[in-house]
Amino acid sequence: MGIFLHNTLTRARERFEPAEPGKVSMYVCGPTVYNFAHIGNARPPVVFDVLARMLRRSYDLTYARNVTDVDDKINAAAKAEAIDISVLTARYLDAYHKDMIALGVLPPDVEPKVTENIQPIIGMIETLIAQGHAYEADSHVLFAVGSFAAYGRLSGRDRDELIAGARVEVAPYKKDPADFVLWKPSPADIVGWESPWGRGRPGWHIECSAMAETHLGPTIDIHGGGQDLVFPHHENEVAQSTCAHAGVPYARYWVHNGLIHVDSEKMSKSIGNVLLVRDLLAEAPGEAIRLGLLTAHYRQPLDWNADVLTDAQQKLDRMYGALRAAGVSGARRREADTAQPPTGVVEALEDDLNSPRALAELFTLTREVNSTQNDAERLAKAEQLRAGAGLLGLLGDDPEAWFMRSDSAGATRGPTEAEIDTLVAQRQTLREQRKFAEADEIRDRLAHDDIVIEDSATGPRWRRNR
Repeated sequence: MGIFLHNTLTRARERFEPAEPGKVSMYVCGPTVYNFAHIGNARPPVVFDVLARMLRRSYDLTYARNVTDVDDKINAAAKAEAIDISVLTARYLDAYHKDMIALGVLPPDVEPKVTENIQPIIGMIETLIAQGHAYEADSHVLFAVGSFAAYGRLSGRDRDELIAGARVEVAPYKKDPADFVLWKPSPADIVGWESPWGRGRPGWHIECSAMAETHLGPTIDIHGGGQDLVFPHHENEVAQSTCAHAGVPYARYWVHNGLIHVDSEKMSKSIGNVLLVRDLLAEAPGEAIRLGLLTAHYRQPLDWNADVLTDAQQKLDRMYGALRAAGVSGARRREADTAQPPTGVVEALEDDLNSPRALAELFTLTREVNSTQNDAERLAKAEQLRAGAGLLGLLGDDPEAWFMRSDSAGATRGPTEAEIDTLVAQRQTLREQRKFAEADEIRDRLAHDDIVIEDSATGPRWRRNR
């Protein structure tokens, strides 16, 4: 079928075709490392990790995810601790990497840092000035928005509407209120670099344009990030990069994930509902957090509440239980995996990363694993389940290790749903074989855990009696 993606630029679902056959470049806006990552920060890396896994099935992918390691918030945080920004950013980048590993996010191919790309940034600014798209004023360099007629196309609104609805810095040195900073001066107590315009530091937007060009070229296939970045960040990136390359398109497909709310409210320090990934990892395994992030379609908002982790962990218990019951052991190794993912899972993810539909396919296959009586067939289905889940970054653990870790993270004791399904199916087989005493032993074992089996004309059902 091929991969289809919703392109923010065209407002349409489009078949993905790379500019160069067989090769794909993807750039995703990464963390600004001045604090620990919260659950909202975790959604883009998980979403684009799934996309990267899908792309690597058919293409040679170069995936870049940047690190913003110089920023006014970083400067303020480092100053408050009386430390160099490099100490602060190293601390929080290390924490970010550990969080991403816990969530099963594979590392990008390239992870450029702003502080390591200052010269390319200065070079792009010089090009914009030379071409009449930027100007120097009061030790600042600003992009002249009026020089780019297509400004606002990405976000779908005209320039005046965008500016009216945005926080625009009012400054006497601006020729137009919409103009934005490419370079700003740094006083002696703030980090800075020498430039043709004096000692200073780059503006936020120019950083990504320069790093994307340096590591992926003037035009990239896919640019990703959170929906909150469409304006002004990505809109400004388009303007800078297109003008710096004489009208050559910056990105061919723009992919944006929806935002996360907590208990139906926007995350906010003032409300006190900011959920850090490291705190959630103390409550549940990282794989449960990852599954929770994939339960809604990536373009839709996701409401994170007290039930998300519980539900995700129960679903993983069920799938891992099916693997264990089928005799699957050991952690999944992609290079050694021979099983093919189910067609339904592949088609769901090819359809604009429809993770809810893909998960539904996996849950259906889980039921088939648990109800299959032939051992060889059951094992084959279980391996297929694991292969399909692998496209979502799930079920890569050893089943036994999963349950040990799951228990230590506060999982409910007693049989999991998957284990109950398996025991009920085994009991039914024993009854059909007229081995009633052994069937009754399974019934009594489940009853000990307050699980009641109800036999009916359509087959046995079970429920928790509590």
